[in-house]
Amino acid sequence: MANIASTTASAGTDLTARALREAVFAGLISLGLFVLFVGLETTQNIRNELVLNQRWGLLAIFVIVAAVGRFVMVAYVQPALARRKAAKAEAENVVKEETFFSRNFSKLAIAFLVLYPPIVVMACISMGYGIQGSLKWVDNFGVQILIYVMLAWGLNIVVGLAGLLDLGYVAFYAVGAYSYALLSTYFGLSFWVLLPVAGLLSACWGMVLGFPVLRLRGDYLAIVTLAFGEIIRLVLINWTEVTKGTFGVSGIAKATLFGIKFDASKDGFAALMGLPMSSAYYKIFLFYLILGLCLLTAFVTIRMRRMPIGRAWEALREDEIACKSLGINTVTTKLTAFAMGAMFGGIAGSFFAVRQGFVSPESFVFLESAVILAIVVLGGMGSLTGIAIAAVVMIGGTEILRELTFLKVVFGPNFTPELYRMLIFGLAMVVVMVWKPRGFVGSREPTAFLRERKAVSGSFTKEGHG
Repeated sequence: MANIASTTASAGTDLTARALREAVFAGLISLGLFVLFVGLETTQNIRNELVLNQRWGLLAIFVIVAAVGRFVMVAYVQPALARRKAAKAEAENVVKEETFFSRNFSKLAIAFLVLYPPIVVMACISMGYGIQGSLKWVDNFGVQILIYVMLAWGLNIVVGLAGLLDLGYVAFYAVGAYSYALLSTYFGLSFWVLLPVAGLLSACWGMVLGFPVLRLRGDYLAIVTLAFGEIIRLVLINWTEVTKGTFGVSGIAKATLFGIKFDASKDGFAALMGLPMSSAYYKIFLFYLILGLCLLTAFVTIRMRRMPIGRAWEALREDEIACKSLGINTVTTKLTAFAMGAMFGGIAGSFFAVRQGFVSPESFVFLESAVILAIVVLGGMGSLTGIAIAAVVMIGGTEILRELTFLKVVFGPNFTPELYRMLIFGLAMVVVMVWKPRGFVGSREPTAFLRERKAVSGSFTKEGHG
């Protein structure tokens, strides 16, 4: 017993020493990384001279956080994860029963989303903010997140199911937005007519992109799709006679509900319902509209995945040569994947134009494609639930940073949380990829099964797509 105790004590001492060592290294690395970005700040004075401001206190906070975080990770988190993994390996033969929450997660999530606007409105009214106080929570934390959910689910068809790396997906988003903006402005067509039209036009452009890249795969495909996205953006900037260039298209018509407008007129929604005038009603209407579009996207994706074309997408993703040997027409398979993904991107784009009332090329830069692709990868390629969770975490997390004004007490009155959102965003992606390399949802349910449907771990499938 004494030998066991001494061995345990020595192991704990070695672990603590290793944790301290790595904490020092992490602090030194963070010092080298942040000394020019955080420790030194350049500003211009009234004489237009460059002034160098020193922020050593803020730099020290960054270094301490990195060192302490690394110490906690090595000394406590990693051993706990190792013990958990060992216990899981010992109990892997034990069949676990699904809980009510895990079995009905999707239904509960949909029910929560349906009740979300009334809950927010009642909470704001009870706190004295009125219905106008719910505007930010319905719009920024509801409508905006659902737009990215729909975009990510559309890209999931191309990347997650068909295995075609698309870095120019924002081009179809732009095509849908400008289709609605221009057709409604010049021809006066309604939103409900232009919604499917924008989707069809984007699908056509998806097929236009698909034809030149039929023989490409991997990095080459990614480069061509990236170029396609930039071509569309440059066309929008330079075709000033139609798109008005960098000035954008403004005054875009709003959506209506059975012809009822959400404005201050006597025939508006608020007047007809006898409610006080507020712009929150229109945002609530848009929330339910984008929620319905998201559910439609999920329904079509699930149905298509169970059909022969969906299984052809998965076969193409796993091995294109084997897919051809089975007699599957890879040309039509790729084109349908591009067209379906582009269609949902175009529909989301038309909704974006309705929500904003203004579109410009600055809204469709490469960063948008990168964010949408990151949501698909972090959520788990092929998993609708995981992608939705990733969109909530990434888009909702960056919006929450705007509300964290108490950080000024820690980092100083000049600290602006939203300016560091991309830094925190990048660190969060690194942490998630280390912690969950297969995404938030690493298991998949096969579309075809024998006798019993069982979830398959992402580690058994190519690149975790499964």
